[in-house]
Amino acid sequence: MGGRRRVAILFGGQSQEHEVSVLSAAAVYRALDPQRYERVAVGITPAGYWLWVAGGPEAVGPRVAEGAGRPLHLRLDGGGFGTADGTALPLDLVFPVLHGPCGEDGKVQGLLELAGLPYVGSGVLGSAAGMDKGVMKALFRERGLPVARHRVVSRHRLRREGERVRAELAAELGFPLFVKPANLGSSVGISKVHTPEELPRALELAARYDRRLVVEEGLPVREIEVAVLGNDEPQVSAPGEAVPAAEFYDYRAKYQDEALRLLIPAPLTPDQTREARRLALEAFRAVDAAGLARVDLFWDRGTERFLVNEINTLPGITAMSLFPKLWEAEGMPFAAVVERLVALAEERWREMRRGEEDFPAGV
Repeated sequence: MGGRRRVAILFGGQSQEHEVSVLSAAAVYRALDPQRYERVAVGITPAGYWLWVAGGPEAVGPRVAEGAGRPLHLRLDGGGFGTADGTALPLDLVFPVLHGPCGEDGKVQGLLELAGLPYVGSGVLGSAAGMDKGVMKALFRERGLPVARHRVVSRHRLRREGERVRAELAAELGFPLFVKPANLGSSVGISKVHTPEELPRALELAARYDRRLVVEEGLPVREIEVAVLGNDEPQVSAPGEAVPAAEFYDYRAKYQDEALRLLIPAPLTPDQTREARRLALEAFRAVDAAGLARVDLFWDRGTERFLVNEINTLPGITAMSLFPKLWEAEGMPFAAVVERLVALAEERWREMRRGEEDFPAGV
């Protein structure tokens, strides 16, 4: 490999965020210095097939289709990938750029650990906890972080007791409120509900994507976001603010709306900035995140305090994404962020294996 480290970039996947993943992966692929890294693009089709894409993520278009590359299988003996004709493709590191279920939720992370491969980002626990909004909020509350009032509803109960569930939600949370799939990102499947008449359709939409739904009170808020970079001693960026032209920060606003304004740094007082950074750091630690994350906060205009909305352990890294822009504002260009993520992945992999060295048996 000529001294270069071989890095596999995983992208695509089986979630509704497939196309966002392709965009993010293309940015990471371009940022990795080809003089230092041999880049291997591994696209995952919506059906779950893994393909070696010779031309990189940009070669597949918006989605990874069958036939876009050579089929691969992941070896569980630490040998990286193999192809159907017996070609071995050993790896030094894996850079998952997968958003949503079957990529960001711990499944791929567990598979990579079984395969003995270091990888960028949070481990199985942090990824799973950071994906499920219900579990995430429970961990936030356990750590003493402020969150909006909410309820977790199962699809099973919604089918059996739909009318009762809707009445409970209306009575406990009032209107407006937000309905979300518990395990999905990029605002897919989210609805803002203004009246009782809109609630059934919003619940049905979210239930298409997940068996668990999160319903939370709708508050007059500002959307404040903070980027986190690190492992045991993470760095926290200054907060930014997303100001969408739409009523709320939905999928279109995040990835398609040219009227979206990103205010970096966010117009906050020094005390508010310090509090936003503190909450982001605590949220990162609450779910045992690693590598990178974007923490989304709400500034409640009514109570004039912050609420922790959610943490995204594999945030979008597109041209419009806040995560790279927040670090750019801190003086760290995107290529340097990607380089740092590779170093953090290697650091975490070494740390995972240091227990027996630091604390030998019998001591």
